[in-house]
Order: sequence, then structure tokens, then C-alpha cells
Amino acid sequence: MGSLIRRKLDNLQEPLSTLDDLFRGFFVRPVDFDAPTQIKIDVKEDDKAYTVHAELAGVKKEDIKVHVEDDVVTIAAEVKQEKETKEGDRVLRSERYFGEVSRSFRLGHALDEAATTASFKDGVLELVLPKKTISEKRRQIEIL
Repeated sequence: MGSLIRRKLDNLQEPLSTLDDLFRGFFVRPVDFDAPTQIKIDVKEDDKAYTVHAELAGVKKEDIKVHVEDDVVTIAAEVKQEKETKEGDRVLRSERYFGEVSRSFRLGHALDEAATTASFKDGVLELVLPKKTISEKRRQIEIL
């Protein structure tokens, strides 16, 4: 857009030669709507625990990391997909994503990190996050 303004200021009489001149600078980076920039999750809650299902298609189990601290859960994964190209092939468009994705979210209750379990099947990570029980009951403090 800056070049368009400069062009107008430099020579007000010269018309734009093509439509391309008008839109130059608007589309600097290609837009990729298909890249998995965010891990999709479902969260269910009962009295004792949260159950999280996270969609991680195309990820190997060993490339997933889960971190639980207090009431914050972080899921990170590295997406590695094999390229299948043959000699003489010309790639016209590639919609596969390579790189790291992660997501952190806060749940409404402190979690028991030691009792947390995780399983991974068919591209879905399942986390069972037990809620921490408050072992000490509040006590009344006597005022002297």
C-alpha cells in the first residue's frame, strides 16, 4: 500500500497500468487456512475428574508431550509427515503441515498431576485429570 501511495504522490497524472499494480503489497504472505495451528479439544467434567480428548491426527505417540501444573494443562506435539515425491514429479500444491503445535488451557479446579493418565489411539489423545482433594478441612480459629 505504501508503494501505491508513493506512486500517486510521485506522478498523479499516470494511470495505473494493471490491476496487479493496485493490489501489490496487499498479499505479502500466502494465507494457509488448513494448517493445524491449534489442537482441537473436548473437555468433560464429573465430580472426581476432567476428561480431555485432543485431536492429534498424523502425530506419533512419542512426539506428544503433556504437562500438568496446578490447574493448567499444556499439550504439545511435533508433526512430522513423510514427503512422497518421485523423480520428475512437480508439486503444484502441498497442504500438509510440518512443525510444532501446542495448546494450554486452564481448568476450574486444581489437578492431581501424579494420578493423571494418558492414552493415544487413532489420532486422539485422552487425558484423565483427577481433581485434587482438599485433605485439610477448614478449622475455626478461636479468638483469645
